[in-house]
Amino acid sequence: MRLSFLNKPYPVICGIMAGQTPEELIAGAKDAEDDGANAIAVDLMDLFTQFRNRDSLKMIIESVRLPFMFCFYRNDRQQNSSDEQRQDVLLAAAEAGASMIDVMGDLYDPSPMEITHDSRAVSRQMRLIEEIHGRGADVVISSHVQRALSAEQTAGHLLELQSRGADVVKIVTTADTEEELSEAIRTTMLLRHKLKVPFIHLCTGRFSRPHRFMCPLLGTSILFAVHNYDPRYGFPQPTIRAMKRVLESIRWNINEVQP
Repeated sequence: MRLSFLNKPYPVICGIMAGQTPEELIAGAKDAEDDGANAIAVDLMDLFTQFRNRDSLKMIIESVRLPFMFCFYRNDRQQNSSDEQRQDVLLAAAEAGASMIDVMGDLYDPSPMEITHDSRAVSRQMRLIEEIHGRGADVVISSHVQRALSAEQTAGHLLELQSRGADVVKIVTTADTEEELSEAIRTTMLLRHKLKVPFIHLCTGRFSRPHRFMCPLLGTSILFAVHNYDPRYGFPQPTIRAMKRVLESIRWNINEVQP
């Protein structure tokens, strides 16, 4: 039976990684599992092209007993791939047993704040989501907006993504000031009341780190952390070990105190 992100207690600590070979990603998955991660996320941006196939991805997925999420944005380091070519690889991952596939919010129509409102692109996204579901995987639809947003703007953005049929919605905003951090915290709590599906709300920026540790206590369902820091990729996430220490020390979640 395929593993899932959707039947685990939230928040799910997801070890995120990239690599060039299946062996490198398998080693990363085993390291994350050993750290106590509940799931694995693989960014396919640097995987050598000869390994972008069902058999290679299946070998990675079967290396540990954890659910796998795969993402593939417009940052391909191996070739100048199109949106369509990257979706073919992600569909191969779904066929290979991936638990969740990341679909970009502006897929088929590169747009500001990674959300398209073009009806043709949205229809293609919805058909793709149906196809991914047909191959047995769940879908997270995501936007990396590269700017600060108000709580209401973020909620509106994610409600639009939610309407496209995904199982989880994701947004990464920016927190570069005290005021933006305060608004990010308010945003996470507001999203609990506005959305019908699990959500991922994360921040980058100078004030992102406290939000990364607080957001899973306030409603973010899936969070990303690393085994170690790799200079090739520069992931901004905290380590899995640090995240686990925080969550285990606080022993509190907003969902447990609400009537």
